[in-house]
Amino acid sequence: MANEESDGTVLLAGAANLMIAIAKVVAGLLSGSTALLAEAAHSVADTLNQAFLLTALHRSRKPADARHPFGYGMERYFWSLLAAVGILVLGAGFSITEGLRSILAPEPIAALAVIYPVLAISFVFEGGSWLRAFTQLRREAREAGVPLLTQLRSAEPAVKTVAFEDSAALIGLVIAAVGVTLAVVTGEHLWDGAASIGIGVLLVVVAFTLGRENKTMLIGRALPDDIQREVRTIIAAEPGIEDVLDLLSLRLAPDRVLVVATVDLVDSGTTGAAVEQLAEKIDSKVREEHPSIRHLYLDPTPGDPSQRLS
Repeated sequence: MANEESDGTVLLAGAANLMIAIAKVVAGLLSGSTALLAEAAHSVADTLNQAFLLTALHRSRKPADARHPFGYGMERYFWSLLAAVGILVLGAGFSITEGLRSILAPEPIAALAVIYPVLAISFVFEGGSWLRAFTQLRREAREAGVPLLTQLRSAEPAVKTVAFEDSAALIGLVIAAVGVTLAVVTGEHLWDGAASIGIGVLLVVVAFTLGRENKTMLIGRALPDDIQREVRTIIAAEPGIEDVLDLLSLRLAPDRVLVVATVDLVDSGTTGAAVEQLAEKIDSKVREEHPSIRHLYLDPTPGDPSQRLS
């Protein structure tokens, strides 16, 4: 169900961006507005990025195999990182370049009757896509029992990217409208170019934020400290566990986490079968509280690797 919802969110964003991009290109060429052309480049970049995000969703669902025993969940972060690069190169690069050109050689804006309707329609479509992504994030945060901002950090990368892209698109449309209006009212057409540069700077911020988040995930991010403490408490509370000496975690995908815990047993002479039963009980309790922890490995005897159990 969650996978289908994420697919729907990305597909809706892609369809909206494609229609909006066509409308902005036509309106930008007719009016000569650099800000509108910058927004068109933004929408084209977003449309191409949806293809990256759909690729991320489908490739990450491939089953685990001998070469990738923990699955392909990390693919989501790789393709989402490429989407961030696309925003930076296609969207921000074009917007800033065209903005500088317009400031150095400003041209009058024409066809105002086309610009404002396109901006208004674009706002409606972008708003619908943003609302879909925000609704999914808010529902997932409610189900996980965490604040929305906390959920945003660990959310499905494709949905997170759509939310950031659409937020930037809505702000960019406002910047474009303000730039065009100031250029027409004051007669200073450099405002149009300034708006284009403003949109480019906005996209640089979005690309940097998304790129940093996905880079962190690819390098390997642990569970938040509060969740690690909860897992430690669950393990330590189990009869037979003296103490949790160390706990390592790695997020393999938004819904898949690896945890390795080194523990002291109450009775160092506990048999292998008893330790295995203990590990199964702990695994069940931890998954009940934190379903995303799919792989839990216990190391009850650091000095004896033969008793390491999962």
